[in-house]
Amino acid sequence: MKSRFSPLVSLGTAAAAWVASAAHAVQDLPGGPAVKQLNLHPPVTRIAQEQHFLHWMMLSICVVIFVGVFAVMFYSIWKHRKSQGAKAANFHESATVEVIWTVIPFIIVILMALPATKVLVAQKDTTNAELTIKVTGYQWKWGYDYLKGPGEGLSFLSTIDSSHRAMSDSGDVSQAPNDYLLRVDHPLVVPVGKKVRIITTANDVIHSFMVPAFGIKQDAIPGFVRDTWFKAEKPGDYYGQCAELCGKEHAYMPIHVKVLDTGPYAAWVEEQQKLAAAKKDDPTKEWKLDELIARGAKVYAANCAACHQANGKGAGAIKPLDGSALVRGSLAEPMHVVLEGRVNGTMPSWKQLSDVELAAVLTYVKNHWSNQTGQLIQPAQFTAARLGKFPEGETAPAAQPSPPAAAAETPPADAANVSHAMPVQVFFATGQSALDTKAQAQVQAAAAWLNAHADVKVALSGFVDATGRADVNAELAKQRAQAVAKALTDAGVAAERIEMRKPQTITDSTGADEQARRVDIVAAQ
Repeated sequence: MKSRFSPLVSLGTAAAAWVASAAHAVQDLPGGPAVKQLNLHPPVTRIAQEQHFLHWMMLSICVVIFVGVFAVMFYSIWKHRKSQGAKAANFHESATVEVIWTVIPFIIVILMALPATKVLVAQKDTTNAELTIKVTGYQWKWGYDYLKGPGEGLSFLSTIDSSHRAMSDSGDVSQAPNDYLLRVDHPLVVPVGKKVRIITTANDVIHSFMVPAFGIKQDAIPGFVRDTWFKAEKPGDYYGQCAELCGKEHAYMPIHVKVLDTGPYAAWVEEQQKLAAAKKDDPTKEWKLDELIARGAKVYAANCAACHQANGKGAGAIKPLDGSALVRGSLAEPMHVVLEGRVNGTMPSWKQLSDVELAAVLTYVKNHWSNQTGQLIQPAQFTAARLGKFPEGETAPAAQPSPPAAAAETPPADAANVSHAMPVQVFFATGQSALDTKAQAQVQAAAAWLNAHADVKVALSGFVDATGRADVNAELAKQRAQAVAKALTDAGVAAERIEMRKPQTITDSTGADEQARRVDIVAAQ
């Protein structure tokens, strides 16, 4: 990309120099630094520099055309006005004029398109990358996986700094630094002068990975893989944002890229590899309850507290975990939730966490706040759950204190006290919405329990996978949920106690074939 069209270059360079001089000239005036915002972000990659050139080149051409056309127009209006005795000419169209005003714009467009095309082609040339990083968008954070090159095997999540996020939520930003909403706990770290290939995808909805200083902006789409690249020529800290409206926390998805010299980058990689080795857990280890709770507190603070809050009360559409019937109930349903997500991504899947981290955080919420269930989930259970083998028929541990005799004689008064009888999973044959013998037995068992607990309401959720036609899958899930609802009402469960929920999509889960053919009967919150 070294070639240039010299007349256009001179024009674009002159315009860029004039604007830069004007910006520097007003730095000492009130509001002077804001003039910097009139230009694009200072470039630190060759692609970003080319984008600056194209911007000023095309702006200069447009300005020249604008001035030329309107100068001729205003001159003609002034010089040939009626008060000066001008009379309208009577002439027919000229083929020569038609050709001229067609050819000249065509030439201008070609002169603009040639350098722009060259830059666009270069933007997509991700070959010969020295470092490959997969970037995954989540609601609302970024996941980074180093796939190739120095640091291969490293993986971490990057979330906005919690203390700075708290400033924004409180509205008191008087003491906050200017970049307080751009700081994260774990920045993306890359070496200077190395070609870095970025592979983008998303876990839930469409996000967009944008770093203006690098001249990159690439959408991250669930189920698709896109790529882009950059080669930073200067060490430093560079910031970006998710540039696609992705939900209510969209404004809190900053991107922080730290570019280091070769030596410091090698030291960073070595340090991170040691930390990763130290954190690597044996999923077959049998953990004690207090160990998992202590580990789960850290996992919850880093990943869950942003939405469910530190007190577990949730907010708005975010369900509370403190006192939740789902949390206090069986093991299977909350395990499904953290592995698969819910409400089409509103509750994201957390399967990127290790089995130990998932077991720890679920044990933590089951034994924190008012949720003193005494239940413990071992990492090995999550290892099996990833293969579609979830716990069935588990009971509360023997160590859990028994309720007083008077309380034991009284059925639970609300959904928060539902026992481990919920949820019930009803599985269907492939492509079928009718209850077979096994499914009927599952529904009858649920109906018997519900008839014995008349104050408990339930919700029905049908599940589908992401393959095939979404409308067909959703309709089949709906029909299955309706079949379960009818079987419950036929068994004596009042219809007003049954809440029908929208089908849930399992986007990526080993063993999804069976899990996407089920209807869950869960205690409604």
